[in-house]
Amino acid sequence: MFVLFEEAGKFLAGRILSESDASLQVELDSGKRVKVKGVNALLKFEKPSPAELMAAGQKLSNDIELDLAWEFAGEGEFSFADLARDYFSADGKPATLEQQAAALFRLYDAPHYFRRAGKGRFKKAPAEILQQALAAIEKKKQVAVQITVWAEELGRGECPAPVREQLYKILFKPDKNSPEYKAVVEASRATHTAPLDLLQKAGAIASPYQFHWKRFLFENFPKGTGFPALQAPEIKDELPLADVKAFSIDDSATTEIDDALSVQGLGSGTVTLGIHIAAPGLAVLPGGPIDAVGRARLSTVYMPGYKLTMLPHEVVQIYTLQEGRNCPALSLYVTLDEATLEIKESVTRLEQVPIVSNLRHDVLDSTFTEAFFEAAQSSPPTGVQWGVELTFLHRLARHLKAQREIARGKPENFNRPDYNFRLDNPTGGEPQGNEAVSISTRQRGAPLDLIVAEAMILANSTWGQWLAEHGVPGIYRSQASLAPGVKVRMGTKALPHAGLGVKSYAWSTSPLRRYTDLVNQWQIIACTRHGRTAALAAPFKPKDAELFSIISGFDAAYGAYNGFQAGIERYWTLKYLQQNGITELTATAFKDNLVRADELPLVLAAVGAQGLPRGAKVRVRLGEIDEITLDISGTVIERLDVEIDESPDPLSEDDGESEMAAGPISIAVDVNEPQADAAVAAPAAG
Repeated sequence: MFVLFEEAGKFLAGRILSESDASLQVELDSGKRVKVKGVNALLKFEKPSPAELMAAGQKLSNDIELDLAWEFAGEGEFSFADLARDYFSADGKPATLEQQAAALFRLYDAPHYFRRAGKGRFKKAPAEILQQALAAIEKKKQVAVQITVWAEELGRGECPAPVREQLYKILFKPDKNSPEYKAVVEASRATHTAPLDLLQKAGAIASPYQFHWKRFLFENFPKGTGFPALQAPEIKDELPLADVKAFSIDDSATTEIDDALSVQGLGSGTVTLGIHIAAPGLAVLPGGPIDAVGRARLSTVYMPGYKLTMLPHEVVQIYTLQEGRNCPALSLYVTLDEATLEIKESVTRLEQVPIVSNLRHDVLDSTFTEAFFEAAQSSPPTGVQWGVELTFLHRLARHLKAQREIARGKPENFNRPDYNFRLDNPTGGEPQGNEAVSISTRQRGAPLDLIVAEAMILANSTWGQWLAEHGVPGIYRSQASLAPGVKVRMGTKALPHAGLGVKSYAWSTSPLRRYTDLVNQWQIIACTRHGRTAALAAPFKPKDAELFSIISGFDAAYGAYNGFQAGIERYWTLKYLQQNGITELTATAFKDNLVRADELPLVLAAVGAQGLPRGAKVRVRLGEIDEITLDISGTVIERLDVEIDESPDPLSEDDGESEMAAGPISIAVDVNEPQADAAVAAPAAG
């Protein structure tokens, strides 16, 4: 005796070895013995053999027309034997064993027509639900056909418009059930081509530059880069006019002028340094429409030849420290002994500050050099605007830097230059990626840079301590030590910043460009207005969840923006190599097989650099450039220096240089995983 039974959603058949009221012992054709519950036994038969019955039933089931079977089925519950009789037998006689098996297999395979009502029992789906299911199945078939058509087009080097429109979503945040994604996977498998290469060949990527730019916008500005229509509120405070003449120092391309300086009392023995910060926080309030825009962007995004400002240009121009205007400002006045430069006291004021000049360091760097300031110490400069004030400020900056270096335990490392990128883009609009690019060097710690940097560090550290003394929380940057792996972190407590050598550091000097600085400005304004009761009036209270949310959002956005800036600068560096026909360059080995170009902002892996001591000078022949991955290969062809001291440099600091070398772009398309499939669910017949 044989039995056909259901086990774990499968149909099996075998010889009955023994039988009880509740179960059967069955031997399958494979020789395996299984125990079968009695309720799972659907057919018992003497012949044919189990294998023959299964084969005959499967073959016959394919001939059963589901629409006709659905018509034959009764309205209530029925068994597979009932359907086999009604479908196959014209005279109402019981169906044959093969016909019953065929009906059983067909019913199980058509959940959209029939739902299960028990072991071997079914109930047909209502007509309206059946039609919905059939429509869904037909749609799925059409989608499958569309996927095949798109995949074939991609394989031929053509990109269907829907795939082009979904390019960045497919690559980085795909819906793996979408037909566009499936078409890319299918084409990649069929052509044995990596998805990114496939899409490049198909013309989905307009240009490498657009690939990097659009990817950045997709991930960080999915709603576009435009601003809503905003009206900058006026500052209504009656602010006193400061008795100073202030000037700013920025690059010529800077439109968001956040900070300016003033010097009073030179020659009197007591000098007052004024650090004046634009004060949008007097008018832009938490929760307002401009605040919402700032909090959404969190920072200005910088890149060669272009930028996305945190706030609209029209709003920035209301509060920027423009020369020729009396500008509302948050001012820190630091009183110093002119001879020793010892700080005597500091005071913070809200006021209007006359901005006399907007100096541009790229214009004045050639004038205000180290040699200029060295000579000015013995012979005060004449005929140079701001020469006397800048001479004092340079002396003060060197003093402040030296004090910080004592606190941090070692000098700051300024042994590599900064690089300036200039694009030949007269319109000033969004770059297209094929502009001529020039790259110039500017030594870190240049005199004018040093003046501004030290003044801002002084303001940020002073205000950070001041907030803590008033019990008012702020957003701080801290670093526990200079030990390897100890990173700078953001938080709400006034903790030391070992890298800068200060007791605390709260970004407060760029409120037009960084949202954290605007938040801290609101807190500082509360201290200025309310003194010891500031904690009650400040917008953010201790342990305020909003502050932690701002920190988390800013950290993520600032990291993404800086990462994009580094990547797009690498793109322009590679374009510079191409445009100038540079095939070899001198470089310095610094880690593993990585070398750093001596005259360009470029780190690359070079064959032959492995094992060279840090600091070894080499000549590198450049290989192919990949503008999508931003990768370039190199080969060491000559060692340029004599053997050098290979002992570790005690002044060297790990600044993440190795991360500057490009590598494969990580995309979310996986051609090896089984594709997700939005199967049509069986409708519930009720």
